[in-house]
Amino acid sequence: MTIVHTHRGTRAIQRLVEYAPSSGGLALWIKHRDLCEAPAAVTAANDGCTIFYGPGFASLSLPAQTALVAHEVLHVALRHRPRYAALRGVLGDVDLQLFNRCADAIVNSALGHLTWLELPASAVTLEQVLLEALNRRETPEQALLAWDLERLYRAIDDRRPSVPALGRRGASARREGAQGSTREQAGDAQEDGASAGTWRPDGPRAALVRRLGGDVLDDLWPGPDEDHPEDAPEQARAWGERLLRAHTGDGQFSLLRTLLADLPRVRTPWEHLLRTHLTRGLSLQPGLSWSRPARSYQANKGRVGAHGRLPWEPGRTAARAVARLVVMVDCSGSIEDPLLDRFAQEVEAASRRLEARIIVIIGDERVTAVQTFEPGRSNLREIVFNGGGGTDFTPLLREADRHRPDLGLFLTDLQGPADWRPAWPVIWAVPVAYQDVAAPFGRKLVLG
Repeated sequence: MTIVHTHRGTRAIQRLVEYAPSSGGLALWIKHRDLCEAPAAVTAANDGCTIFYGPGFASLSLPAQTALVAHEVLHVALRHRPRYAALRGVLGDVDLQLFNRCADAIVNSALGHLTWLELPASAVTLEQVLLEALNRRETPEQALLAWDLERLYRAIDDRRPSVPALGRRGASARREGAQGSTREQAGDAQEDGASAGTWRPDGPRAALVRRLGGDVLDDLWPGPDEDHPEDAPEQARAWGERLLRAHTGDGQFSLLRTLLADLPRVRTPWEHLLRTHLTRGLSLQPGLSWSRPARSYQANKGRVGAHGRLPWEPGRTAARAVARLVVMVDCSGSIEDPLLDRFAQEVEAASRRLEARIIVIIGDERVTAVQTFEPGRSNLREIVFNGGGGTDFTPLLREADRHRPDLGLFLTDLQGPADWRPAWPVIWAVPVAYQDVAAPFGRKLVLG
């Protein structure tokens, strides 16, 4: 007897492969499973590896089923659930429902050009979110080429500081009721902070995006990939290659519409990049010493054979006794405390490891404070930012030049002029909200 393995999404996948053989075929890389005891409101969801189908899926028309399967396939292929876990590891507090709404908007815009799919009437698109929440008018193609999920979430998440959550029963509680009965893994329904006894009230942008999403249930569920973060780079690389091949194969009929900015990619944490830059800039560089010979010259006693003499070969010596790092801080910028803490930890650890002295220069339009610290000791975490003032980088750069640094690190939002360029290298450390602002010179490092 032949056993045929089917699930509720089988016909929809067949339709996907019929209309978009390459990109629709991405569904064949994903596991599919029916949920027998799920509430009728649950139609489909995914955990980053498997797409789950609830009983409500069967009541949809075939074009609507196809759209829903394509939606979940792109969530998995674009690695949205693992990227939520990664972003939570960076920021600490990421609202799952808000993140899910942003991911839905990107996926819906990617599928919006396909006439053989039937997206729900309530489907929220990326261009709609940009227009209504950020007052940015962009075409779907422009938006998909410019906005990835992390950037969109950061722009939308304007929640206010935490307050006690006693007695609160909001979107997370509704999500728990809808999904908690389907899978035990959905126990992180409160992971947006309410489970810790606090919650963050929505700002206007976050509240608007939640309203746009209506009562749509979250479809990014916890999955097995989150227990093995070491596999994430390889999975991201594999899915990135599959998506590029699939898009090339289908052309204008591709599920991706255009080559998305949201394609999964291996992201190098900014902390690693900062360590690399600091190590290269502050490591002791050997120099020539004409006052003493090289070891090879000494070993041969300056001779070649019985009568020949070697030319003088200078030795090597450290070019400096102590490396100097100048950290310039633009106090008119807006750097959040958690980000400043992480930045300070990295700088202090690097200065301790490389035995580098730190000169901290603080100012806006003028220099307001200059302090020198021995390796591994600085007060970067105690800096108070006074937003709203003017900015001119030139006075801070000229003050830094007086200390003859080996490397300059400028913490700023890049909202100001730099009319003078020093001879030593400069790294501009910029919050992600200002990642599109061009640096006047040197390297730009986005603190995400």
